[in-house]
Amino acid sequence: MLSLDGSPLSLRDLVGVARDREAVEVGDAARQRMAASRALVERLDAAGGPVYGVNTGFGALADRVIPADQRIELQRAILRSHSAGVGAPLPAEVVRGMLLLRARSLTAGHSGVRESVPEAICALLNAGVTPWVPEHGSVGASGDLAPLAHAASVLVGEGWVDDGRGGRREASAALAEAGIAPITLGLKEGLALINGTEGMTALLALAVHDAEALLVALDCACGMTVEALLGTPRVFDADVVALRPAPGQQASAANLRALLEGSPIVASHRSSHHAVQDAYSLRCAPQVHGAARDVLAFCRQTVEREMASVVDNPVVLADRGALFSTGNFHGQALAYAADLVASVTADTAAISERRINRLLDPSRSRGLPAFLSPEPGLNSGLMMAQYTAASCVTQLRQTATPYAVQSLDTSGGQEDHVSMGFAAALRSRRSLELLRQVVAVEVVCAAQALELRAPLHPGPATGALLASLRGRVAHLDADRPLAPDLEAAAEWLRGGDWRQAVESAAGPLA
Repeated sequence: MLSLDGSPLSLRDLVGVARDREAVEVGDAARQRMAASRALVERLDAAGGPVYGVNTGFGALADRVIPADQRIELQRAILRSHSAGVGAPLPAEVVRGMLLLRARSLTAGHSGVRESVPEAICALLNAGVTPWVPEHGSVGASGDLAPLAHAASVLVGEGWVDDGRGGRREASAALAEAGIAPITLGLKEGLALINGTEGMTALLALAVHDAEALLVALDCACGMTVEALLGTPRVFDADVVALRPAPGQQASAANLRALLEGSPIVASHRSSHHAVQDAYSLRCAPQVHGAARDVLAFCRQTVEREMASVVDNPVVLADRGALFSTGNFHGQALAYAADLVASVTADTAAISERRINRLLDPSRSRGLPAFLSPEPGLNSGLMMAQYTAASCVTQLRQTATPYAVQSLDTSGGQEDHVSMGFAAALRSRRSLELLRQVVAVEVVCAAQALELRAPLHPGPATGALLASLRGRVAHLDADRPLAPDLEAAAEWLRGGDWRQAVESAAGPLA
């Protein structure tokens, strides 16, 4: 069980609770910190001076003083007014990640809430009750207000929850069935539940986690293609690659060396002069894949910093006896990182599609039949698979337009620069699905090409990948609908079978 004590969460922690539904609890050390900050909030409220979000309105209404007998209602009202999202619901794992991150931030002891608030979030997570949260409504500054308000409303018995069948149901009924009592919010607690970057952080964190695995899969697809096209692995030599001290490039090249080690196909043309230099999509793969890895490392660092942050407003510094307004809820760093993820997915998909094109083109595939069909003409083989990859690449390029420069004025001019980080992160998550489809096409095509090199056989690592894929997708002897094959290959990439297979033969990949 994951214990929330206010310390930073790892990406593995987030994936464990959000995707794998691991249990979570509030730690004892966090309770002590929350008690101290809560006591300060109550003292300041009793003193009568203006305290933002405690006895004032919100945003552009911060100059409105709220009478003492309406301050509890103020906290419930903000959840209602800010539950203004529209569109399809966010995936359950994103909502669960968002709730976990908000609970973690509250346990840091700088939000002034009672311990019962993060405890209520943990109860939802552990019971598998997932708030229904529409995907549109956040501008990525002042926090992800609308998504978090929809999620937080469930804690007080309002709003909706995911019914597990693509629809929604009343939260009150779902809480009753789970044996969870709605909480009553106190001073500042409604604001504390919604004023943070947890929505975009959860989206981007899950995207980064998936992208890291997908870039390894991209190396694997490339290794199969290089082998099938009779490419030379000499350009992946460790001493050659080390002349540019780029860690991502070196990791990708190391993977390609491991993938091609011991290949009879490579050995068959090692002394030939069929090509002095391969095309860039083969020869420069470590440089392109590696650059993507380096950019993704920066995006991971950005996510990890955000997961270690307190992004509430105002924040409570109990040791100084004061509340401070802050701008930590602004998601610009996340927006920049999400834009980079989108750029990386578009370009790595593009180089993969160029390799697919070479595999299918008989003028450039070094003896392979047209479109990898054993009987081209009567059969079109994998011709249309390249069309699908090209379609995905075009969409990825179009959606790589930066969001971080799209600020619009909100809240009557009070919030005059916003990040659009939530929309950027949501786009990046979807971009990864398109990249996975392109890599799936390359793997299917490369596998077919390797088998067409018979009686030569692929190396141990690529052969293990081929055998694992063949458990899902059969060799193409004659034309059949390709959609099920491509869907099965994408699902194979989404799971872990491919990595287990290749690492059983080649050892751990970078």
